[in-house]
Amino acid sequence: ATKYLKDVTLKKQCVPFRRYNGGVGRCAQAKQWGWTQGRWPKKSAEFLLHMLKNAESNAELKGLDVDSLVIEHIQVNKAPKMRRRTYRAHGRINPYMSSPCHIEMILTEKEQIVPKPEEEVAQKKKV
Repeated sequence: ATKYLKDVTLKKQCVPFRRYNGGVGRCAQAKQWGWTQGRWPKKSAEFLLHMLKNAESNAELKGLDVDSLVIEHIQVNKAPKMRRRTYRAHGRINPYMSSPCHIEMILTEKEQIVPKPEEEVAQKKKV
């Protein structure tokens, strides 16, 4: 995930815009995702990189293996909007709203595959 987000900030890989994509331009890098529209959201990618770095240091503090961490769940929810004002012509005032969000991320260690023990063939007792 960190490699992908660093590539997004350097514009080497794009983020495909599948849902809210009205007015989003097309880019060739979106072909690898089977899509045509994509962008490079630098500010969002940097926020997620900082969150991953923070989560990694938290895991290290708790004594978890940092190299085997996997993003199990990530979710973004709307937060209450903050209101400011902008002054317009002829003495009017318009709202100038910000759109913050809450980001929820859960990291877990990879589950290691344990081979099943070989079952011993039970012999039937003859009565």
